Amino acid sequence: MTEVAEEAAKLRTVAIAFVANLLVAIAKSVAAALTGSASMLAESAHSWADAGNEIFLLIAERRSVKPADVSHPLGFGREAYVWSLFAAVGLFTAGAVVSVQHGITELIDPEPARDFGIAYVVLAIAAVLEGISFAQSIVQARRGAARFGRTTIEYALNSSNPTLRAVLAEDAAALTGLAIAFAGILLHQLTGSSAWDAMGSLAIGLLLGVVAVILINRNRRFLVGQTPDAGIRVAAGQALAEHPKINRVTYLHLEFVGPAQLFVVAAIDLEGDHREGEIALQLRTLERAIEKNTMIQKAILTLSVSDEPSITF
Repeated sequence: MTEVAEEAAKLRTVAIAFVANLLVAIAKSVAAALTGSASMLAESAHSWADAGNEIFLLIAERRSVKPADVSHPLGFGREAYVWSLFAAVGLFTAGAVVSVQHGITELIDPEPARDFGIAYVVLAIAAVLEGISFAQSIVQARRGAARFGRTTIEYALNSSNPTLRAVLAEDAAALTGLAIAFAGILLHQLTGSSAWDAMGSLAIGLLLGVVAVILINRNRRFLVGQTPDAGIRVAAGQALAEHPKINRVTYLHLEFVGPAQLFVVAAIDLEGDHREGEIALQLRTLERAIEKNTMIQKAILTLSVSDEPSITF
């Protein structure tokens, strides 16, 4: 898949999630008003939070692909992590906190629900729409996993693409939340006790809180400087060490500066014995060659000191 096609696929994934969450949020809000269900109200807060978060993710996708300039020589890739962090915080505050608060309120001062059939119909419609969004994010995750030789779950959790991880996590949480809401409403209907409905709201809130904390932590790690896994480091090191003009590598630093964008700093020993001007030209030529790789945002090479040990990849 070309870089343009991959970018279009990411935007399509976020756009589908936004439309699905917006339609589901409206339906759940109407159902919550008609039924008085605490679980349905928690689910409506969940969907409104998700819909709002997709706007942050769309901004993340747009801003992170801006080309590098004089004031931002490493590009704007980290914008993706900033806006995805905002989305995760929004999921926590607008989804988790509201759901838990309402669940506690319902336990203290319960209100009986009604018109359970409306709730079941809305939950079924929501499951279909969320399932479509989840399927789209799974397809994109599988493509990325195949590209880097990983499992889908491993790629989704550790990928440098925060928007894919956010959409996948939110869709998975949405489907799980629908199952929890269904169970809470059904038990409320069967037992006549609204405590089950309130506990469903609490469970949905706790689920969203866990998902939000995981997403916040992942974005934090990339913002402060996340290095790629050992496989990517070994592949990059081998590519450098096997270059015909490079004798050995004594230092290698790789750091994500955006989704699938790496900053490379390496100390190398060049083949042969050249004058200073020739060495400087060779280093610049090698840097430009390395940067032709679509994953390399910037490469900086320097000379090794003679007594520095070589790195074995």
